This record gives sequence, structure tokens and C-alpha cells, in this order.
Amino acid sequence: MEQFRNIGIIGRLGSAQVLDTIRRLKRFLSDRGLNVILEETIADVLPGHGMQVSSRKSLGEACDLVIVVGGDGSLLGAARVMAHHKVPVLGINRGSLGFLTDIRPDELEVKVAEVLEGQYMMESRFLLEAEVRRQGERIGQGDALNDVVLHPGKSTRMIEFELHIDGQFVCSQKADGLIVSTPTGSTAYALSAGGPIMHPKLDAIVIVPMYPHTLSSRPIVVDGNSELKIVVSPNMQIYPQVSCDGQNHFTCAPGDTVKVNKKPRKLRLIHPLDHNYYEVCRTKLGWGSRLGSSGEQ
Repeated sequence: MEQFRNIGIIGRLGSAQVLDTIRRLKRFLSDRGLNVILEETIADVLPGHGMQVSSRKSLGEACDLVIVVGGDGSLLGAARVMAHHKVPVLGINRGSLGFLTDIRPDELEVKVAEVLEGQYMMESRFLLEAEVRRQGERIGQGDALNDVVLHPGKSTRMIEFELHIDGQFVCSQKADGLIVSTPTGSTAYALSAGGPIMHPKLDAIVIVPMYPHTLSSRPIVVDGNSELKIVVSPNMQIYPQVSCDGQNHFTCAPGDTVKVNKKPRKLRLIHPLDHNYYEVCRTKLGWGSRLGSSGEQ
């Protein structure tokens, strides 16, 4: 197991609870003699912290572990940067769901100590990269750990588009949009649109139409190395948007092409040894516990 000496901290702004947890984490790591580096946006709201400060990009270059304090959205933002630098990421949950940030604040010291002592499991999660081209010229690019979504933006009208997979025409559709999701994102937006839950270890991509005009349109699961191409109909009157993890957005014009494929570099996500994916699903999605059980097992 890797030894972590230089540890970066990223947190969600605008939350007193997050700042409280960051102060605890900072104190705990400092007491163990570790080099702690704060992301600059967090450092700005922690006067007198006395720590080294770095931009998010530089954090990936300087650290051998990054701890994210916040919700899944905070971790998504960090993941897109840290995957590029191959830096492991650990999440402390201060959000509502916590599919990715799975350490509770009340167990912070115990669980982080276990990780520092080598008691953890490491998962690799792949990301998607999306590229929008207009008449052959690239006009936008973004990465996503969860999903790439084509949607109408502020318009309430349907989008018409063609879907191609690995150079083969699949179908044309009228729908409210299209979600292209990783297994990580299968429990996010894709799930609410009727997509399947995919185990994170799967090397697969799910394509989920959003409220399609044709009732026979259903989610499709394809190989993780597939090359997807979505062609926006040139006859449309609206300018749809492409969103990556719901955080990065760019606007398409009629006739534009959106290409989506797996990124070569993966996110290294750390979990405590007692992490159980199915237990997370039971807890977060409200699945039933064992027959005859009065509580969660």
C-alpha cells in the first residue's frame, strides 16, 4: 500500500459544517506530522490556517492523496482534475447522498487513520470525454466521471438527433435528451431517467434516452471502449446543450456532432476496508433489509 505524506484538502464552499470538518481534518493530519496543502478557495475562508495553499491543478501535482470534504458533486469536480494526475481521492461525506464520499464526519479520525496506515481498498473508475464539433472544427470539450448529457437547455422542446456506435448507425430519435453514463453515474441522473444500476467494476457505458417520443426506445448498455457519435439534427430550431457531470456546459447548434468515449486515465478512488457497494445502495436507495430483520444488516 502507498504511503501518503503530502495530503491535499478540497471542500465545498458555503457550508459551516464543511469548514468545521476541514478544521478537524487539518488538525488531525498536522498532529500526525503530515504535510497538509489546502486548495486556495478553501484557504480563503479559513483565516489564520497556517497551511500551504495551492490551486486545484497544482494540488494534483504536489500531493500523493487528496481528501474531499463535501458531497458527491464536490468529489466529481475534484475527480476530473485528480484523474489526470493519477492522485488517489478519498471522500468525507458532507452532502445528502454520498455514493462516492463514503466516510461519515463522526468517524473521520478513525477511518482516515486506517487509510494512512494502509488499511483501505483502491478502486479504478473510468471517465468519459466529450467533444463537440461544428463543420469538423472542435468548439467544446469536457470530461465526466458520471455522465455526458445532451439536453434542450432552457427550451421545453424535444431534441432530434442520430446515434452512432463504433461507426454504425443505431437510430434517430426525438426525445428530451440523451444521457451517456459510466457505471459510476448509473446511480445518478441515468437512474432517474430509467437506466439500470451498473456495478462500478463493469467496463461498460449505458445510453439512456430521456422521455423519448417512441415508447420502444430503451436504455442500451455497450462496451466501455465504444466510440459514440451523436449528430444533432440540422433541421432543429433550438440550440441544445451538452453537460458534463452537470457542472461543465457548452452549447450545440443544429448539425453539430457530439463524440463521447472513455478517457485513458482513470480516477483512483479510495474506500475504507469495510466499504460495501450493495450496502451503499441499500442505504441510499432505500432497498429492503434482510427478511425477518428489524434493522439494516
